Amino acid sequence: MISYEDAGRDGGGTDPGGPMGTPQAGANAAADRHAPEGRHADWLELFFDLVFVALAAQLSHRLHGDPGLRDFAVFLALYFPPWWLWINLTVSANIFVDNSPRRRLLMLSAMLCIAVMAASVPEADTDRGSVYALGYAGTRLVLLGLWWPATKYPEPRRVPRWRPLSYCLASGLLWAASAAVPTPWQYVAWAVLIAAEMALLLTAGGHRMPARLDTGHIVERVGLFVIIVLGESVIALVTSADHTWTLRAGIVGALGFVLLAALWWSYFDFGSTSAELMLAKADDQQAYLLARDVGGFLHFFVTAGVLCMAAGLATAVEEADHARLPTGAVWALAGGLALYHSAHAGIALRYGRPPASVAVWAVPGICVPLLVVWGAGRLAPWLVVLLLAAEAIVHLLYARKMLRRRLATAAP
Repeated sequence: MISYEDAGRDGGGTDPGGPMGTPQAGANAAADRHAPEGRHADWLELFFDLVFVALAAQLSHRLHGDPGLRDFAVFLALYFPPWWLWINLTVSANIFVDNSPRRRLLMLSAMLCIAVMAASVPEADTDRGSVYALGYAGTRLVLLGLWWPATKYPEPRRVPRWRPLSYCLASGLLWAASAAVPTPWQYVAWAVLIAAEMALLLTAGGHRMPARLDTGHIVERVGLFVIIVLGESVIALVTSADHTWTLRAGIVGALGFVLLAALWWSYFDFGSTSAELMLAKADDQQAYLLARDVGGFLHFFVTAGVLCMAAGLATAVEEADHARLPTGAVWALAGGLALYHSAHAGIALRYGRPPASVAVWAVPGICVPLLVVWGAGRLAPWLVVLLLAAEAIVHLLYARKMLRRRLATAAP
């Protein structure tokens, strides 16, 4: 399949701008001058991601059925720490290109620690919280091992020792200590520690990085994570259809697949392409800040929205023969889509797009799912999924139309 990045180059260049940062005509020359080297994820990184397949399943399962406000809050609270670890480890692998046994053992150790966190997710808000905290602590120590050699680099790429000591070692020790803190204060301690880590990252501002980010690799890795959560959604559809083997369940499952396919199409034709173009034409510090904000923070909400939809779709298939969906399932499904579009609106604004142009596609993308929530008490499960799939398709068609218009304008 020819990507829209290719189409943009054939038509005289692109610049992220429209729906989900749709490529716009006229700025590809700058991006080409700073094009990334084209490094791809290695086999270790792909193997490492498998533990997040398990984590995604565990987290999504918490929202099956009729989740309440507390369930959504716990889901987000338990999802952010492993997501934060994944981003940190991905950036480390991006900067320190190393296939040595030492690096392999460190990454495999991190994989084991995150597997421990995944196993504890079902009861992490009760009696498995200490195990969850110890898994996180172990991964912070892995990050210390990955970053410590950079403290011995020659200037100006040398990393000050206080940074890995505070960001990795101190944080890891405090997370380990939080395993002994009784609930609910344990969760307060986690929130404070995560906030402290984020503050350290924000104050660093991309200064004194040991190497330039390989922007193409970053975009590919984040895209692969989006594939993981979309894959969890497909698995949820299949397993739920297997448990509820009826015609209506099959119809809802097919409509759910259409919804996921439209999201995949729009994300990888517009979202990932725009990110690569923006990162490629940025200088070192700008690339770091964009990767931090778009890949690290805003994509948390992109992927969280898809995981919510996975749970909602599973329930919709299982409840296909009922007159209505549970309120919590509708919020997971339609609210997840609204969150997904909200995150992409934030990404477009971070790229510098005018708010008015973003609102043209973001407001319908957010409001239509919320209207579905409002009217769900009068809608059959198949109709709920149909309306959301239709919104995603219209969103995709609008993005394609805008791209064709911009390419036609740029053509000689």
